[in-house]
Amino acid sequence: MNDPHRMRVQKLNDAFRIGLNGTGALLPLDPICVTSGVDARGSDFVQRAVKAVRDFDNFTDGNDPYGEHDFGSFEMDGVRMFWKIDYYDLEMEYGSPDPADPDLTCRVLYLAEEY
Repeated sequence: MNDPHRMRVQKLNDAFRIGLNGTGALLPLDPICVTSGVDARGSDFVQRAVKAVRDFDNFTDGNDPYGEHDFGSFEMDGVRMFWKIDYYDLEMEYGSPDPADPDLTCRVLYLAEEY
């Protein structure tokens, strides 16, 4: 189904996750927040994990049933990693009234253990 609203959310999520700016250039990796458990594995692990999230493109009906590209998982160094994008209002108090509208939405990317 090619729902325009869902496709807009998907496009915004991909741009946010990948770290693209308006010109298509990648934004720097820093600053980025990770859990203490991820951080404890060292900066090389953190950088590779962020790259894995950016590179993730294995979206299926099983892990992306709504087609929004807002969840993924991968294994790195024997550790199962999950990431998720959630949509908040601009005050970060409630859910976004419309995740397809970037002027109304703050996107948050985090690993599942932080949820």
